[in-house]
Amino acid sequence: MLSEAQAWKVLDTVPDPEVPVVSVVELGIVRELRCTGAGITVVLTPTYSGCPATEVIGETIRASLLKAGAGRVELETRLQPAWTSAWIGAAAREKLRAYGIVPPSGEAAADGAQPLRFVRKTLACPRCGSTDTERLSEFGSTACKATWRCRSCLEPFEYFKPI
Repeated sequence: MLSEAQAWKVLDTVPDPEVPVVSVVELGIVRELRCTGAGITVVLTPTYSGCPATEVIGETIRASLLKAGAGRVELETRLQPAWTSAWIGAAAREKLRAYGIVPPSGEAAADGAQPLRFVRKTLACPRCGSTDTERLSEFGSTACKATWRCRSCLEPFEYFKPI
């Protein structure tokens, strides 16, 4: 059996399949971990309720924990409160930026306490830092990202939208 600390360490190595530079823990998808004599229960909150990667994430988590020595792994989905980009920590935001994805700016509602604040009109290019940028599409490679382009270096980049 794995200890809770060991299980968290394993989960921190499980990459998000759509943004592999951050782990599912860093992205805030893993909400809770319960270790008992019977096994491990991982509580997950998907970034979107219809996120196509949710099943892959769950199976990767299960396989990683079993490989590390967990006896039994149960997955529990928790939709309330809904995932928010505010759960992405500072280190993960910097990893996103270095990877070429502008991390979310603005504040998303957390526990219904505040209204959604939308993105600024201008984003800094993650490659050259210029703020001479333009949005090309509200949707990028996934529904949680928008496609932008830098007018200075002409490179396209994605923006992880606040949710």
